[in-house]
Amino acid sequence: MSKNNNVYIRPLILSDAVELLSLEKRNQAFFENYSINHPENYWTLATQKELIEKWEQNTKKEIEYRFGIFKINDDILIGTIGLFQVLRGPRESALLGYSLDQEHNGKGYTTEATNLVVNYAFEILKLHRIEAGVMPDNIGSIRVLEKAGFHKEGIAKKNVKINGSWEDHQMLAILNPND
Repeated sequence: MSKNNNVYIRPLILSDAVELLSLEKRNQAFFENYSINHPENYWTLATQKELIEKWEQNTKKEIEYRFGIFKINDDILIGTIGLFQVLRGPRESALLGYSLDQEHNGKGYTTEATNLVVNYAFEILKLHRIEAGVMPDNIGSIRVLEKAGFHKEGIAKKNVKINGSWEDHQMLAILNPND
């Protein structure tokens, strides 16, 4: 578990499934503007448990690391953050993704969580590079990444299908300063 001033992150476990489902349902309309479409059964406790189990297995395989973002003061789950598509060998890189409860946006929590994950990626996993893609109109998310030290690298045209449309993404990256 890693802590910062206001939040801490830790791997999600099966007992978090109820809170995870609540977070997802509460923010369904908000998240759908920036994330992939989910099947109908996504919004069930069984599916959230399956996802947590899959994430645990992928962590053991060292290809994905998913964490819950929790407020330090009250230990409530306010978001998720993770490294996925982890590549080893000549790349030593991963993609970063996150989501935060709309009610908690604009308070610096995502920046803190991003800093914790970046530190974990560089210090523990010894990755060289972390990339993130953000829809260009998602100014808040771009700001989060820039505050965490990411730099803009360009636009990936029609990069991810969101709500049935291929959307451009501003690509940002951060390099391990120890490399």
